[in-house]
Amino acid sequence: MSKDGSLLETIKIDGPYNFDLVLDRLSLDPLNQVDAENRCVFVPLMIGNEPMVAKVKATGSTKAPEFVITGIEESFQDKAAKRLGEIFQWNTPLETIHQHFQNTDLKGIFDQHYGTPIVLDFDPYNCLQKCIIHQQLNLSFAHTLTERFVKTFGFEKDGVWFYPLPETAAELQVEDLRELQFSGRKAEYVIGIAKEIASGNLNLEELKNKSDQEVFDQLIKLRGVGPWTVQNFLMFGFGRQNLFPMADIGIQNALKKQYQLEAKPTLQEMESFSKSWAPYLSYASLYLWRSIE
Repeated sequence: MSKDGSLLETIKIDGPYNFDLVLDRLSLDPLNQVDAENRCVFVPLMIGNEPMVAKVKATGSTKAPEFVITGIEESFQDKAAKRLGEIFQWNTPLETIHQHFQNTDLKGIFDQHYGTPIVLDFDPYNCLQKCIIHQQLNLSFAHTLTERFVKTFGFEKDGVWFYPLPETAAELQVEDLRELQFSGRKAEYVIGIAKEIASGNLNLEELKNKSDQEVFDQLIKLRGVGPWTVQNFLMFGFGRQNLFPMADIGIQNALKKQYQLEAKPTLQEMESFSKSWAPYLSYASLYLWRSIE
């Protein structure tokens, strides 16, 4: 039992799993409450309609990963542990993925970032809104704009920020977001998606059980959602393993560096490079991003 009366739960998983590199990447987003020195992160969770904050602390090593979870009341423990397992992809066999890339051109960066998992955004709805906000912006301003959105219309619990609920964002006016430096069109997209979810027209939990193509076909109908958005959502909303967003500037820059190209790679070059990376294209994408972050 922890000091606040919540249960302590210890999770042990198969290695490799480098939580320190996870924290390093999570710390790029100013909304994430990361304590790298104490190897922990505070995760905002909505279980049912109840907001709660889970503290996830690493107590093991990359080879023998172990985590202690605190902050969750006993009645929510199982659901919270299941959700945290999804977010941190604790059941993904990273050694199998690592070995897949040992005979590819990406061997070097997979060795350098050994044991780095794909970590999901803390909620699929947040992920979709974040993808919309980040479209066509440099990463620094994208984080700034997202932070303004969350801190203006979201809420805080135990020092951790929660995104505005769909019902809250659905009631916003375009002018409300324009004041935060959103473009008019991007403001319309963010509000429109919130309305789709608040009205029940879009159920992201139901989409979890559908194929990549089925998710793509449904989300692409939404205003403001293009292929890049869907691919990023599938990767960081649902943890799908075989996505390679070729239009992503970061991936293009990473490939330029990896292959010492004079210009950004063409789509034909990218298709050629990536042939041997399936069925783990998402991991190729992640490790390419990591190589330039």
